[in-house]
Amino acid sequence: MKMNDSRLAKQVEFIVEIDKLKQVYRRTWLADKSRRENDAEHSWHLGVMAVLLLEYAQQPQLDLLRVLKMVLIHDLVEIDAGDTFAYDAAGAMDKAERETAAADRVFGLLPADQAAEFRTIWEEFEARRTPEAKYAAALDRFQPMLHNYVTQGKAWREHGITADQVIARNQHMVEGSHALWDYARGFVADAVAKGYLRQRTASATSKPDHLGAG
Repeated sequence: MKMNDSRLAKQVEFIVEIDKLKQVYRRTWLADKSRRENDAEHSWHLGVMAVLLLEYAQQPQLDLLRVLKMVLIHDLVEIDAGDTFAYDAAGAMDKAERETAAADRVFGLLPADQAAEFRTIWEEFEARRTPEAKYAAALDRFQPMLHNYVTQGKAWREHGITADQVIARNQHMVEGSHALWDYARGFVADAVAKGYLRQRTASATSKPDHLGAG
């Protein structure tokens, strides 16, 4: 067997390549505020949450394995495209283009059948039309919001994020889970009351800060 031509060799090459996800750092701080989390840690956290919180999905009978695949795969494109911060309006303009090019390269390392499967799952997550994608997307938004709350709004305060920005950005969470969205709105309100997060003031500009998380 020629090692470099085998199916397993391609899969191993992909495994080595995605190790780079551990070097892509997000704007979200760890709960102990010691450092920012990386994309691999974020994906692991979502995987556990997907299993733990399934009862709160809008359709709890959905395909959990597919959700797990989504949350594990969805950020692999950031190996090339980088993490586009939640409130980066400028970065959002070419985000789709950057991530599509990244998907072409990263998933293209796999054997053809798995490359097609991974690409389909990634596109399903991005489109947010299926019950699985809506639930996965809700988890993806809930996690950084929760981290912001338990770190006393560390990233929110660093970048001047306001409560109305947080609500506007994350409100589609309700499509995947009413319960999680209601819970998130509750801790956003509590964050405002405790001074972790400010409401938009009359003098605040309508343009969002270019950095942020959750």
